[in-house]
Amino acid sequence: MKSRTWVFGIFVVLLATLALPGPLAAQHRRYELIDLGTLGGPNSLVNGTPPPMINNRGVVAGEADTATPCSYLGGFVSPAIRWENGVLTDLGLLPGGCFSLPNSINAKGMVVGAGDIGVLDPETGAPVLRADLRYKGQVISLGTFGGTNSLANEVNNRGQVVGGAENTEPDPWNFGGILELPSSPTAWHGFVWDKGVMQDLGTLGGPDSFGLLINDSGQIAGLSFTNSIPSLAFGFPTIDPFLWERGRMIDLGTLGGTLGIAGGLNNRGQVVGFSDIEGDVASHAFIWERGVLTDIGTLGGDNSNATWINDAGHVLGISDLPDGTHHAFIWRNGTMTDLGTVDGDPCSNGFHINARGQAIGTSTVLHFFLWEDGSMVDLRAQVLPGSGFAFIEPVAINDVGEIVGDGILPNGDVHAVVLRPDGPCDAACQAITTAGPNRAAAGSGSLGNSNTSRRERKPSSPLERVRAQMRQGYRMPGLRKPN
Repeated sequence: MKSRTWVFGIFVVLLATLALPGPLAAQHRRYELIDLGTLGGPNSLVNGTPPPMINNRGVVAGEADTATPCSYLGGFVSPAIRWENGVLTDLGLLPGGCFSLPNSINAKGMVVGAGDIGVLDPETGAPVLRADLRYKGQVISLGTFGGTNSLANEVNNRGQVVGGAENTEPDPWNFGGILELPSSPTAWHGFVWDKGVMQDLGTLGGPDSFGLLINDSGQIAGLSFTNSIPSLAFGFPTIDPFLWERGRMIDLGTLGGTLGIAGGLNNRGQVVGFSDIEGDVASHAFIWERGVLTDIGTLGGDNSNATWINDAGHVLGISDLPDGTHHAFIWRNGTMTDLGTVDGDPCSNGFHINARGQAIGTSTVLHFFLWEDGSMVDLRAQVLPGSGFAFIEPVAINDVGEIVGDGILPNGDVHAVVLRPDGPCDAACQAITTAGPNRAAAGSGSLGNSNTSRRERKPSSPLERVRAQMRQGYRMPGLRKPN
């Protein structure tokens, strides 16, 4: 991506009635690749945050370059976009701004994110950012708590918006760089915005908090410092995940360490993410429900991370194997299923799962996959030949199976794309798309073949490990400033 990142790397679907199937002979569908194009410039993209960037009507929110230069930042003016049924619509910018990137779209087509206002912060030299809401032709700035910046991360189907905003209280931590927030001398507090009113969520006792996810009941998942005492492992205060409801912030705790991150929230109030274990030597995926925090475990390696959960309680994530590589997994009712990889790739990553239990992700840097009916489908082999794209990174899958992602062209430019189901897969299509033999069987608890010669570099510190897990699990380009 030919751009710089300015904003954070963080982070529901309908009730599913399908249980995770066993390894049956699956009948997959053929997919059509649609290039959403740009507004005259080189790039367009959808953000890689956990909230889906495509709703169940197939409407996509993203950002696209125009051919107009940005006068104070360089590069191109890049407004938010909406794509629906082949029509790309410019959603505009905040007054004075050059760029905007949505982080979430709801069933009504309300789009939230943040954008610049054409001003550089004299304290940091970075563009000043404001949370925004776009709906029915309006662009609304959500404001701050008196500080400089704010960011909106998700909007639910009731139109409630969650995110974080700066106040005027001095604060040196800025979440220790875990979230890719703009550098800031003041504290961030999570907020919920509803019908024009921004409410401060408070904190768990420390200076900062951030609201990441909101379900249709108005429950909010996020993270907060619990004190102002730097931990030995990270050099900043303890961070715990929280669930906020009815004006009360509930500390979900950790698995024994001094850092925990919420990564997914469903309409049943279940929260997933990852937490350090005792001693901060590793992180494990967790699920929290009704006051109980459960360690999901790993596929035999040191670390794991839960990236999303659907309303049926199916958890998608990524886990280390004993050989130091990692595989995507699905966890359900205490059982972890290794999804394997495509054609012997050493690693895979699970990004998003829909209400039907269809999961998407990547297999190393060579393939992107759809996992359904107990098997992994190599979508790269099906849709890339002849498309003009070198690779596609999938971001989200809606409940009808439409996939949105970012397509990389041979020259390095990026275009937002949609993969749309387009009829049944015939025998030739099945032979191309069904990955096999996978390194791990689709059966429960398989660790796969660990005798691979390809290993990944181990992080050298707890902070590097956590940052790597944030990148691995959330893949967020954030709000980007043009070149």
